[in-house]
Amino acid sequence: MTTAEERELYAELTLQCAESVPRGRVTTYGAIADVVGERLGRGGPRLVGNVMATHGAAVPWWRVVRADGSLPPSHDEEARQAYLEEGTPLRPNGSVDLARAFWAPRLGAQ
Repeated sequence: MTTAEERELYAELTLQCAESVPRGRVTTYGAIADVVGERLGRGGPRLVGNVMATHGAAVPWWRVVRADGSLPPSHDEEARQAYLEEGTPLRPNGSVDLARAFWAPRLGAQ
């Protein structure tokens, strides 16, 4: 990202993707990066993670997970409670069962 405006747009689109994930479903940092990258031609999973860490408190952040279905350990307990409340499919080890819970993020027309 080169300008503040571009960084702001990337963050806005990332958060829009996170907000689109329905209850009981999840998406991955990489899937959001692919969708936003298709629109803007840049970014990646780490940038999505940075946006979520910086600006994601107001969106259902627990619905965005790593490619293996896990969240960073600092978020495990709060996320697990949300998963149980929403009926998100989990594996015996506590991570999200991506085969059953994955949601492909999308962006509205702009």
